[in-house]
Amino acid sequence: MGWFADWHSNFTVSNINWSGYNTMTYFTAQPDANLNVEILEGTSTLSQFVSAAHTNNVKALLTIGGWDGSMYWSSSVATAQNRSTFATNVAQFAYANNLDGIDFDWEYPGKQGAGCNIVSSNDTANFLEFITELRQQAPNLTLSAAVSILPFVDSTGSPTTNASGFAQQLDWIEIMNYDVFGSFSSVTGPNAPLDDSCSPNPSGSAKSAVAAWTAAGFPADQIVLGVPAYSHSFSVPSSTAAPNGQIQLYTSFSAANEPQGDAWDYIPPGSTDICGNPQSANGVFNFWALVGYGYLNSDGSVASGMLSTFDNCSQTPFLYDSNSQILFSYDDPQSFTAKGQYISQAGLRGFAMYEVGGDYNNLLISAINTAMSS
Repeated sequence: MGWFADWHSNFTVSNINWSGYNTMTYFTAQPDANLNVEILEGTSTLSQFVSAAHTNNVKALLTIGGWDGSMYWSSSVATAQNRSTFATNVAQFAYANNLDGIDFDWEYPGKQGAGCNIVSSNDTANFLEFITELRQQAPNLTLSAAVSILPFVDSTGSPTTNASGFAQQLDWIEIMNYDVFGSFSSVTGPNAPLDDSCSPNPSGSAKSAVAAWTAAGFPADQIVLGVPAYSHSFSVPSSTAAPNGQIQLYTSFSAANEPQGDAWDYIPPGSTDICGNPQSANGVFNFWALVGYGYLNSDGSVASGMLSTFDNCSQTPFLYDSNSQILFSYDDPQSFTAKGQYISQAGLRGFAMYEVGGDYNNLLISAINTAMSS
């Protein structure tokens, strides 16, 4: 599965490599204040997306939510009347647009995400009631949900110990195993660690997330591993990043000097987020940019002049450019191979890549597909 983000002028529906996927979800829509489904990012190419997906025998889903689209999730499912109305509106929207399913990306039930979302201690219970209602109204729709590395929180704010109700109503969940470390962290670290049980700074990983969700009653064969086609970067002086020429994985960085990411990370001066807070660069470099900007070669290997290491614990690579003094935590074909092998060994349902436009020459998608089938 892949998420297609509809806001890049140089990556449109016509650029999608459909052959690497059997499911694709359009990113993104949101619940508005009036219980309707609202497409984000202006002009929608949803109809073109659905048509192209079906032409290529790929299921077409729509994601509702995301970091910027979860403000009204809580209120949309807060009462029985709201749940019924919103379920009806979602079903009607899906059928009107010839969608095969809906992907929920509420960030996060019972917890604050962007900073100005409506939040209730009853969010998780209400979310399950809503999904159950939608399943009854539209039994033939595929229903999935993007989730964090810990199960939804219960009314006490702790991860639920029983997610089996969600497993009964959802076809699968996608564990968003990325952004484990980033500009928001206290130290540098892996963006998308496969394992952290061997780490000096354990903060969550694919393996710990799968263990947490299965322990809460969600079957492994209904779990899809979310994998990133992007990196996080950190501004770190050479003396800190690579003393004696060896990259330090967990080290301090200059949060005030966040690197400007690739062209997709451009923030117009004076822009604000959905909560009205000033926005700034977040240091995200997609995989294509690591190649295009000369950090990696066209086959995904490290370019000459760069320091690099592959962390055997997280099973992810790190790269350091001493000229710009930027440290990158990223994924490459080797780490995607490791993730694909894990998916197969653990009996997971598959993978979901955010976002499909981040790949370069299908290197990542080919690696993980090959690894899962070998």
